[in-house]
This record gives sequence, C-alpha cells and structure tokens, in this order.
Amino acid sequence: MTKLSPAELSRYSRHLILPEIGPCGQRKLKNSKVLCVGSGGLGSPIAMYLAAAGVGTLGIIDDDVVSENNLQRQIIHSTRSIKRRKVESAKERLEDLNPHIQVRPLAVRLNASNALDIFKDYDVIVDGTDNFGVRYLINDACVLLGKPDVYGGVLRTEGQASVFHYKGGPCLRCLCPEPPKPGEVMTCTEGGILNVLPGIIGCIQANETIKIILGKGETLANRLLILDAWKMKFREITLQKDPMCPVCGTKPTIKKLKETAAFCAAQAVPLITAAGLKRLLKKEPAALQMIDVREPKETAAGMIPGAVNIPLGKIAARKSKLNPAKPIIFICQSGVRSETAVRELTAAGFTAAMSSLKGGMNTWK
Repeated sequence: MTKLSPAELSRYSRHLILPEIGPCGQRKLKNSKVLCVGSGGLGSPIAMYLAAAGVGTLGIIDDDVVSENNLQRQIIHSTRSIKRRKVESAKERLEDLNPHIQVRPLAVRLNASNALDIFKDYDVIVDGTDNFGVRYLINDACVLLGKPDVYGGVLRTEGQASVFHYKGGPCLRCLCPEPPKPGEVMTCTEGGILNVLPGIIGCIQANETIKIILGKGETLANRLLILDAWKMKFREITLQKDPMCPVCGTKPTIKKLKETAAFCAAQAVPLITAAGLKRLLKKEPAALQMIDVREPKETAAGMIPGAVNIPLGKIAARKSKLNPAKPIIFICQSGVRSETAVRELTAAGFTAAMSSLKGGMNTWK
C-alpha cells in the first residue's frame, strides 16, 4: 500500500486523528479508485469531496459541455467553463483542489458496449446521472462485475440515495425491475430543481463511498434514504433482495449488457420551433390544433392562446376529441412529453399530421 507523503500527512491531518479513519484508512483512500458517472449537479459535490478526501484515482465520465443554466447547481464548473467539456472543467477544478490525486477524464457517452470495460478498473462506481436508462445500465454493469453502485437521484425539492449491490444486498432492479418508459417521469428540465438539493444528496453519496472504501460504518445498503428538502425531513424505506431479480436474483436473465428501448433514443418525432409555430399562428391559426399535454397545475402558469389542455396520461383515451384532418402541435414544458404524445398516438394508429413544439414552453417563453 502506497505511503502518505509529508505533504499529504499535513493535508489530511483532520482525517488522521479520527479513530474511524487514521493513517491506515487514509492510505486506503489514497490507494482506491472511484468512478463518478456524471459531473453535473450530483457529480459536482461527489467528485469534489472525494478529491478533497484523498481518493487516489478519480475517474469522471461525461460527454456533455457546460451551459449557463448548469451553473445554478453544478458548482464544480464556473462561468469561464461555459461551452467547455465538463470533464475538462472538472479535472482542472479537482487538480486545483488536490494536486495529490490522479483525475481521469472520460469525455464519452456511457453505453452497453463500453461500460464493463470502463468500470472494471475501479473499486466503486458512483451514479451521478439524471437519466433512468443510464442508471439501469450502471446497475447492471455493477452487478455483472461485482462492484458497489452508490446511487443518488434528485427532482424539484426531493432526493434519494442508496447503495446497491453491496455485500450481497439488493440492486436497483430489486426495487424497480424495469426503468420507466420515456416521458412517464418528469425530468429536471421540466420540473426544475432546488439548487442545494444535489449538493446534499451528492455529499451523502460521497460519504457512502468513503465508508465502502474504508470497510467501516453503516452504509445505505438495504435502505433507500428519501429527503424532502422543503420540509427538511428524512425517511427510510427498507429494501429487500428479490430472489426473482432479473440481474442479481437466483436465476438471472440479464447476463450481459445490451441496449434497450429505455437506453436508446426513441424514434424521431417531427418538431416545430417556437418561431415556426408563431408564423403558422399568424398565417392560419384556425388550421391548427394545439394540445398542451402538461398537468393542470402546470398549465395554470400560462398556456399558448388557443391551446387545449389534455394531460399526457389521458391522450390515448381522448383521441376521439382530436380532428385527424387538422395538423396537431403537441406542447409540454420542455418537449419531452409532447414527443411521447406523438409516439403514443402514432402507435395507436392515429393518422393526423402531428409534431412536437421543440423545447416546449421553455423556448416559447
């Protein structure tokens, strides 16, 4: 085990006097390898606290670039980082925070063909993503490789954390065997997010990672921790390993990673821009049908004049209310649910010309 240098002994002095860590534990941290999937809202505090703690090798995987609206919560990046690759921005910040660690930036999209090869070199995988398909991919890869999956999720003012597949404990599929279909669950783009929430959940994930590396303390394995940050209340759900789990059960059916509809981009949907819709409304407003598929509590904040509200969950049942002879423009907050409405009606045999407002009400405003 690699020894600590005099500079490291000084830097980590507050750890060294803790009986739970001490010199031996700090050497374990230095010799550990952790992969953080994502360098956004969750990935920022995860990576920064693990780097500050002295995790020797820290991998960061993210194929995205920094945008201005990231900076409300993604504190690892700065205004100067806008339009830069997130992994490059994160590497620069982490090396400035702690020059004694090695940061491995991976500017690639995680998928079924590369996940196992990337994960195999790390001791712990920390899920800092915001995509259900990728979360299940991470879970399955961790189970197949025997790695712990430190999970976190945030939306609006609520967050949750757990440790999956640790010491024989349950995995994500024991909790929910299949990911939700595209459009079934609101995203942060649609629902918004309290900026401090990823910081709280990300710190919990970093804490769990440190305990796993040290082999000490009580982890969140077998537990799902849920936080309502607005009420500042925590609650726990006890998790049980499912013997019929398709990936970690006694007779697993998932024995290798593969792309599924939940992981891949869904079939392309015709899109119309806000500018294009404005032109059509100015030219022939009566020739269009505009259907807003948001929930009533969302439309209360305002709708495009002339639009009719039919929530996404009721679209299929109320398709008889739509005129197949008129083009239909579907609208939601960010464009995700409106695309789902087009796909659902197409699959149900509805033959009208249908398109989705690109970017939804976010771009219309």
